[in-house]
Amino acid sequence: MASTFMLIPPKVVPPLDEHFSPLVLANQAYLRSVEASRHGVPLVIGLEAGAGQLSRYETKVFAPDAQGADANAAYVERLVKSLLWFYGGWKLYIGGPREIGESIAATYAPGGARAFDADVMGRVYEKPFTVVACAAADVPSAKLAPSKVGGHLEGCRIGFDAGASDRKVAAVIEGEAVYSEEVVWDPRPQTDAQYHFDEIMTAMRTAAAHMPRVDAIGVSSAGIFVNNRVMIASLFRGVPAEQFETRVKNLFLEIQQAWNGIPLEVVNDGDVTALAGAMSLDDTGVIGVALGSSEAGGYVNLDGAITGWLNELAFGPIDASPNAPADEWSGDIGCGVQYLSQQAVARLIPAADLPVDRTLGFPEQLKAVQQFMGEGEARAALIYETIGVYLGYALAHYADFYQLKHALILGRVTSGEGGNIILNKAREVLQVEFPALAAQVSVNLPDESNRRVGQAIAAASLPELAKEKVQ
Repeated sequence: MASTFMLIPPKVVPPLDEHFSPLVLANQAYLRSVEASRHGVPLVIGLEAGAGQLSRYETKVFAPDAQGADANAAYVERLVKSLLWFYGGWKLYIGGPREIGESIAATYAPGGARAFDADVMGRVYEKPFTVVACAAADVPSAKLAPSKVGGHLEGCRIGFDAGASDRKVAAVIEGEAVYSEEVVWDPRPQTDAQYHFDEIMTAMRTAAAHMPRVDAIGVSSAGIFVNNRVMIASLFRGVPAEQFETRVKNLFLEIQQAWNGIPLEVVNDGDVTALAGAMSLDDTGVIGVALGSSEAGGYVNLDGAITGWLNELAFGPIDASPNAPADEWSGDIGCGVQYLSQQAVARLIPAADLPVDRTLGFPEQLKAVQQFMGEGEARAALIYETIGVYLGYALAHYADFYQLKHALILGRVTSGEGGNIILNKAREVLQVEFPALAAQVSVNLPDESNRRVGQAIAAASLPELAKEKVQ
């Protein structure tokens, strides 16, 4: 990539990562070069997802015979990767020079560099992943169906938030949390789907005991969900494939039946993060970025609706450096999970020269770093400064795909003083590199109470009740 895609050094350098080369700066430099050449041609990318929804992204590339055209492949490959994980889709239209379409088709074919991504998209939408190389004019028109889920606070509700290291549940009556709890769990190595069913039901019954009745249940969970079905989720990584198909996919439908069929909605935790932000800010155009065991993302658009996009920021690239770390699932380099999560903290510990036991799990390594922070250890602060720089450039990249007014940042990595360091460094990046964006987008941390239970309360607001059901 480095030989054909211009790498731009950041003005704000992360103190523990001298190789970091923000993808957003490389993209901007490429587009400036295309414009200056006067040999740019349109490229339209279409992504068809479930229920016939189609997202479009329009840009420009060098004409195939123009000087600079050797950079097209790298630019478009990173762009497609971002679009797939931010928007989602099983059919990918590449409308533009045929050479680019053929290159992307080979990249996403079985055995290609992005076969993992193609396979996941096929499983999510339950259709073979397909690349269509065509003229820009032949890419179908956009067809989106955003939904205004959430914000329903009437009645007695359970809100459940399934994280990778803890699960939270809240009992909510008329929008007020009358009970909440946080329980440490470790779902990812569990091989029996019954474990997940039992743990979730236990949490929900605990919340129900604090209300006169249960009218609805809302669930926030890491993963991709379609019509309340689990399509892919790291929480269930330990469950064998056959049991995933026969039990896990319909797990929440089974749970709904156990609660006598009351309204139940399951939404990706990133979208619930954004919804919680929109509710607390009383505004729209909110991206939620949760720095937890992985990087979760979500978006509430300018109309206050959830788009149905995947918003899987963890798999989206943010670093164009050829020396970027690789994601453990896809094998791709430069993806958000290695920069904005507990994994990022663990990766940066050696560079900070902190005496932390590297055999510990990521949550325990994070706790050790937080303890050093509490003791005023400057080397620990460098980890948070580095992550803050990553976040600032990541937000600028995300702003190329989402219309934003607010960014809400939360997750276990942001707990304590480290969260303020991350936020201040991200704001510095925006002010130094992207002043117009800094003036347009506010970057906020929720208060400690909202960080702990706000997600579960927002989850409780997901289902809509029939008026006659509310007593």
